[in-house]
Amino acid sequence: MIYNNLGKSGLKVSAVSLGSWLTFGKQISDSMAEKLMITAYNEGVNFFDNAEIYAKGKSEIVMGKILKKLKWDRTSYVVSSKVYFGDGRKGPNQTGLSRKHIFEACDASLKRLKLDYLDLFFCHRPDKETPMEETVWAMNHLIQQGKILYWGTSEWSAQEIMEAHVIAREYRLIGPVMEQPQYNMFHRQKVEVDFNKIYNTVGLGTTIWSPLASGVLTNKYLDKFPKGTRLSMKGMEWLKEASLSPERLKKIAKLNDLALSLDISLPRMAVAWCIKNPNVSTVILGASKVNHLKETIKAVGDVPLLTDKVIAKIEKILDNKPVHPMW
Repeated sequence: MIYNNLGKSGLKVSAVSLGSWLTFGKQISDSMAEKLMITAYNEGVNFFDNAEIYAKGKSEIVMGKILKKLKWDRTSYVVSSKVYFGDGRKGPNQTGLSRKHIFEACDASLKRLKLDYLDLFFCHRPDKETPMEETVWAMNHLIQQGKILYWGTSEWSAQEIMEAHVIAREYRLIGPVMEQPQYNMFHRQKVEVDFNKIYNTVGLGTTIWSPLASGVLTNKYLDKFPKGTRLSMKGMEWLKEASLSPERLKKIAKLNDLALSLDISLPRMAVAWCIKNPNVSTVILGASKVNHLKETIKAVGDVPLLTDKVIAKIEKILDNKPVHPMW
């Protein structure tokens, strides 16, 4: 396993990590969730990602029971949660980034996860109805209380992240250390262009999600549409429509052929492609089967296969390299 610093912080995270969105407490059994966590941990994965909204809190409950049962050394792993969407309740102050919801959401996540503190706590989306000062102060109060160690953002714009840092500097507080954006071969603009300058200016770390574009960067959609996949889940029709266009399927077929020529699978090549980006701190893997997880974890060792020549072939197939501004 390779371990990277989370941005400019001293915290080390494994190059790949395990996420629980759509799986823990929903798509898979609790016993399978335990097997996945054990597999990941034994392979050197030290970061496990969660959120209050995942399965409306059930994902955290499942992960908390597993962590308590396994009794791993608390210093050997990193756990995150996220605040914004709430745990399914939609009343006033039960969502958003107000000081009240941030405090109550953190306490609720700690209770569900059976932990004394969260290593990482993300603002899951920006909150247009709460002053940025209130959110930055609330996160710093949680750090001072020892309930969280680092705070960050998820799907914020570069401008919003910098606004938080400006406020943090003004009041001598701690700004967001990491961002959790979507990043894969088909979704590149934010990670490769929008955040390009702030990696150096504020030392932003990234914990990227959806490296396989919700499972599209595999060979399972090249023939007929399979059952039991993420895109076949009820409520995910919008994702299926956006992910499986005829043009995209042609590119996936070519990428699959290229991966096979390297003697690896397409998922491994896609994950290795993400890891290769020096501004990616960790790649969050989602899995419902142990063999799938083991396969994608192997991508850590596949990065050297992605030579300049191979990357050029990938770029030719994708034909979507983001354009950097001239200034």
